[in-house]
Amino acid sequence: MNFLSIQSWVAYGHVGNASAVFPLQRLGVEVWAINTVQFSNHTGYGTWTGQVFTGEDVRRLVDGIEQRDVLGRCDAVLSGYMGDQAIGEAILDAVARVRRANPRAIYCCDPVIGDENTGVYVRPGIAELMRDRALPVADIATPNQFEVGQLTGQSCATLTQAKQAVAALQSRMRRDGPRTVLLTSLRTEETPVDRIDLLAAEAGACHLLRTPLLGLDVNGAGDAIAALFTFHRLRSGSAAAALEAAASSVFGLLRRTAEAGSREILTVAAQDEFVTPSTRFASQPC
Repeated sequence: MNFLSIQSWVAYGHVGNASAVFPLQRLGVEVWAINTVQFSNHTGYGTWTGQVFTGEDVRRLVDGIEQRDVLGRCDAVLSGYMGDQAIGEAILDAVARVRRANPRAIYCCDPVIGDENTGVYVRPGIAELMRDRALPVADIATPNQFEVGQLTGQSCATLTQAKQAVAALQSRMRRDGPRTVLLTSLRTEETPVDRIDLLAAEAGACHLLRTPLLGLDVNGAGDAIAALFTFHRLRSGSAAAALEAAASSVFGLLRRTAEAGSREILTVAAQDEFVTPSTRFASQPC
């Protein structure tokens, strides 16, 4: 299996491609990684050094891969944080080029916009690009609760409302695709205070998975679960199976991180969780 992953990169820690690439490689995926930034660390620390690449930089790298005549072997394109409009346009161009070479390739858009704690943290115009340009060509979308609200204008206060918001999101996605949605970090009125939910929806069916709520605040887990969910969805053909596998792996990763008291997720130290999760969670139809 071959993935083209276009995301940010940090030298220290694990966010963006630095969170998504290694778990995929551990599962046997050949990842063609294109980095949109090269930073010393993620911006949550408040200070960082490094370079922001341009949309043209991304296009030139895709050009080089295309010249190897391998885009026809690309099974999936994965994108996350889009630094600016030009990066977004370059990612959509890459998706179009891969699909011309391999019409069966899927595109997973992790529509990074913000979260409940910080609000919107992307540049003006990015949320609209996600909604109006990226989602209409996406086969899989992996928003968190805040992002699905931003993209649909609908509340997720209850499970019923969350399912309605996901259905609204699916209606914006690629008509010929599976329109698979993974909704992460879901807390509704029905969610116990010591739990957190994930919801996967596809082909008119929804599945809910609930895990213990861990007391930690780290970056990069969303990038990992988007990559893992995409892999397991491709391998199994089932959104429910992908939900269970990806959520179990990421819970194990986060549990190990919490036990170590680490500020960064332990992507390398906890790598066995990607292959054989220490706790397996089952989803339920909802």
